[in-house]
Amino acid sequence: MTKTKFILLFLMVLLFIFGCNNTNLVDTNVNVEDNSWTYAKSIKTTVEIKDTIQTYQLYFKLRHTTDYRYANLYVVLHLKGNGLNKSTRYQFKLAKNDGEWLGKGSGDLYTYNFPLLTNYHFAKSGKYEIEIEQNMRDNPLIGISDVGITLVKQ
Repeated sequence: MTKTKFILLFLMVLLFIFGCNNTNLVDTNVNVEDNSWTYAKSIKTTVEIKDTIQTYQLYFKLRHTTDYRYANLYVVLHLKGNGLNKSTRYQFKLAKNDGEWLGKGSGDLYTYNFPLLTNYHFAKSGKYEIEIEQNMRDNPLIGISDVGITLVKQ
């Protein structure tokens, strides 16, 4: 085997090893039918936590259209499992006071990735349910195209 082939093979093995080291435990994205997010259509996922020493980051992913009428969004996070039953309300700012959207834009879609839990330790190993529901006055909430959850190991 030539030196060049050996180096290429070595680099491919390294790429494979590091490429497979995925720190995302959960990465969901759900299309909101008719861009109308209702209370009843919360986003849910289940994750199995094995390492209680590990720290985790939980993110809420959002995409909305220019039809969204507000400068903010309220959601409620429900975290359940192994004796834990925690609900927390969050407010996210989506636009500046002058109406300019803060998210990354592409056409009439704007994308956000909001932190919900940072440096979080699960007290016990086992299965946990993560649920996020919209908590605005409008039902349905018009202009929401996609919502998602990402749970990442630190």
